[in-house]
Amino acid sequence: MKTIYLDHCATTPIRGEVLECMLPYLQDRFGNPSSIHGPGKAARAAVEEARERVARLIGAKASEIYFTSGGTEANNIALQGIAMACGGRGAHIITSAIEHHSVLETCRFLQGAGFRVTFLPVDGRGSVNPKDVRKAINRKTILISIMHANNEVGTLQPVEEIGKIAAEKEVLFHTDAVQTAGKVAVNVKALCADLLSLSAHKICGPKGVGALYVKEGISIRPLIHGGHQEKNIRSGTENVASIVGMGKACELAMKERGTESERLEKLRNLLQDLILASLSGAAVNGHAENRLPHVLSLSVQDLMGEDMVREMDKAGIALSAGSACTSNNVEISHVISAMGIPPEQARGTVRFSLGRDNTREHIEKAAHAFVQVIERLKTLSELEDSLGKRRCY
Repeated sequence: MKTIYLDHCATTPIRGEVLECMLPYLQDRFGNPSSIHGPGKAARAAVEEARERVARLIGAKASEIYFTSGGTEANNIALQGIAMACGGRGAHIITSAIEHHSVLETCRFLQGAGFRVTFLPVDGRGSVNPKDVRKAINRKTILISIMHANNEVGTLQPVEEIGKIAAEKEVLFHTDAVQTAGKVAVNVKALCADLLSLSAHKICGPKGVGALYVKEGISIRPLIHGGHQEKNIRSGTENVASIVGMGKACELAMKERGTESERLEKLRNLLQDLILASLSGAAVNGHAENRLPHVLSLSVQDLMGEDMVREMDKAGIALSAGSACTSNNVEISHVISAMGIPPEQARGTVRFSLGRDNTREHIEKAAHAFVQVIERLKTLSELEDSLGKRRCY
């Protein structure tokens, strides 16, 4: 039985067109882009064509795109690079409590280096209040980093308004657009973004490659030293095949985004309606309307998200959990926790994230299987409670 894959926020299958573009650069066209002979020039031309394609996806100039190993490195370069470049005039950074760990952990690292970080709260829908951003800015603030959309619940943040506030206050603004680029409209000018992070494997491209947009004229310090690549921002021989793959993935995503987002939103809404119509005690997490079209986060009271994921996996359906159970304790997602969802509900959080290969039949099967899994787990839970067994709470 082929798995119905509903975990596209974690990663996506590489498209055939993308792989086809990559293969020559893994075989015959193996030149180093820094070499000045024919094979090197061919590799350089391929990298620059990919750079143009990535730039077009977000409304940027090709010269403003820097290739990285992925979204995590892009976020690290953005935060640490700006901190090191601007630390002399200020040492305050603003972010939110629900950012990706590559932002949160980098901010904590910078705290240890003497920077002050404000972690803004979110409301029950997972939204940052732009008024909180404005209030948090002071004369030493050098950077604001707020993600475009949350990777766990799908809530789209008011980044346009936040970007305008940052511009008004002459503070640099970075947004992690790993989950949004290619799914919803992303334009660096409309967002007033000075820096923006991207990743290829979220849009049916290869793993291990991403990009950072840095607005022209902004000074940023490199994290990796030892070469001149990417205009000295990211040293190391370029991953040509993967960069080419990212460029093609961006081109395809840009071409198909409108129709595909509309299709996925209809399927996501169908999945939500089928589940909620059959289950009592299930609640949708995140913003009801202002969210990614392909993401559905649900919590089921008094159950464990990991249990649901395991049972769904047995049924041939892949999704993800919002909590982890270890040593009879539950580590609830920092996102769900920040939203103020009660622990008894937060523990039972799962995320469905749809992709281009999903069909109506997949959604109907997944909804049916999920309802059956929940009913079975509830029965088991009631039995364990009656026998006085300890559960992972």
